[in-house]
Amino acid sequence: MTRATNAPASRRRRKKIIKQAKGFVGARSKLFRTASTAVMKKLSYQFSGRKGRKRDMRGLWIMRISAACKEQGYSYSKFISALKKNGIALDRKVLAEIAVNNADVFTKIVQEVKA
Repeated sequence: MTRATNAPASRRRRKKIIKQAKGFVGARSKLFRTASTAVMKKLSYQFSGRKGRKRDMRGLWIMRISAACKEQGYSYSKFISALKKNGIALDRKVLAEIAVNNADVFTKIVQEVKA
């Protein structure tokens, strides 16, 4: 019986990994074994990076809201607690967008909360 190597499927599998390693430096983009370890590491970084982006964006929104509140002479923490007490259900993403693009609307929100 002849030896079956499953060559087409093996080649396809290896080419897929090499294609994912495009742009890596040196052997990491050329040789299958090093490329496969590099790709596995890349995928784990990708996964954790998607989680980290959410944390980074929340921090950015808080900074923007805080800066806009300071212009109104109000602290971020007092502003957020007053929003909750008044039952204004705007999340930080929307508040940051308003603070950056519509400063007059944000001023009205701060005045509403202060009163």
